[in-house]
Amino acid sequence: MLNIVLVEPEIPQNAGNIARTCACVGARLHLVEPMGFRLTAKNLARAGCDYWDDVEIVRWPSVEAFLEANSDAELHLFTGAVSRGFTEVSYGDEAFLVFGRESRGLDPAIIERFLDRCVRIPMRDGMRSLNLSNAVALGAYEALRQQGFPDLA
Repeated sequence: MLNIVLVEPEIPQNAGNIARTCACVGARLHLVEPMGFRLTAKNLARAGCDYWDDVEIVRWPSVEAFLEANSDAELHLFTGAVSRGFTEVSYGDEAFLVFGRESRGLDPAIIERFLDRCVRIPMRDGMRSLNLSNAVALGAYEALRQQGFPDLA
């Protein structure tokens, strides 16, 4: 199963859009604390997502807890700080696609620690980043395309 990891997400609407993508493609969603919102019924409703019940969600108390538990897993960290494109790597069945917070991305120390596992989505010079939910969708569909879109009609 494909794994989508949001490290310290800040905007509930993005998390809602990403949960919808995960539901549609059968991916597991990992949410790494601290988040900029609480997963309450009110916030989930505000996120406009009625797909939360269709997504397996794993919550992590910190990025270190996530990395300690999954450092040997197939991690692909998405960042603008490297030159290797996200389409230049192979994604296995249990890949983890890791995305940072909306305002700052992943911490430089994490990027440096896992530099050989970092990829980027190409964009025009001077542009900082895509919307997080769009970046997740691009990454997820590339991984699934490489796998032959398993279990998708």
